[in-house]
Amino acid sequence: MAELHTLFDYTGHLPECPTWSEAEQALWWADILEGELHRYHLATGEHAVLSFPEEVGCFALREKGGFIVAMRTAIWLADKRGLLVQKVCDNPSNPQLARFNDGGTDHHGRFYAGTFWAPGDYNGALLMRIDNDLTPKVVQCDIHGANGLAFSHDRQWMFTSDTPNGVIYRTPLDEQGEPGARQIFRRMGPGEGIPDGAAMDEEGCYWSAMYDGWRVARFSPQGEQLAEYRLPVRCPTMVCFGGSDMKTLFITTTRENMDDEELAEYPLSGAIFTLPVDVAGVKKSLFIER
Repeated sequence: MAELHTLFDYTGHLPECPTWSEAEQALWWADILEGELHRYHLATGEHAVLSFPEEVGCFALREKGGFIVAMRTAIWLADKRGLLVQKVCDNPSNPQLARFNDGGTDHHGRFYAGTFWAPGDYNGALLMRIDNDLTPKVVQCDIHGANGLAFSHDRQWMFTSDTPNGVIYRTPLDEQGEPGARQIFRRMGPGEGIPDGAAMDEEGCYWSAMYDGWRVARFSPQGEQLAEYRLPVRCPTMVCFGGSDMKTLFITTTRENMDDEELAEYPLSGAIFTLPVDVAGVKKSLFIER
């Protein structure tokens, strides 16, 4: 069994959206509740932090440099220093009740961002997409907490999860990457944890961070669990592939809403872990503006 390590001496509040920069050979991630983007350069150990005025639910690296950032009230383009340069659109949900959460890019370089419906009284969240011309479009609704976005290597499927409802979906894509009807891929049972952020490997398998489940799980294209990787913390939040061969799994975790007793017993809650794996992951596209 491959050995799990911490990336470096760091614990965040709610680290999410780990994103590998092939050009920089560095890992980026958001700490949602702290309103921060972090960068860690593997070769030098350099750690840098960019601060934003609101929670950063998700982001993507831009082909032109800088970021597209989904904050609580709006999605913005930001430069490489983290300065906001252009508002793309407002949050189509009520931003007091639904902040942006999970997101990322598809193979066409378009940016997806989902929201999390905080009241929990009904499935009030949504998934939207920012096209290459910066046009916003809502693509799915009937979600409690949008998560688990990943795209298959063959461009045939978009995967998502609804974390509070404990379900993973897959959605067929046409040649232009437009989504069809959402299908249930797997519904989690008691004790399995609930599906949070995810990534795809080149064999078409879906890797999910199982929040409240102490583990990361790998599922076949048919939804069968093929493997699990146990963690020393209860709540992983997302995974991504990176490294020079795309065979390092980076795993973000959280310490949100944990009391002093749990943090004392599990002090690595909020750390980022690395795990060498045998299969390469699918590379994330940069966000492309035209």
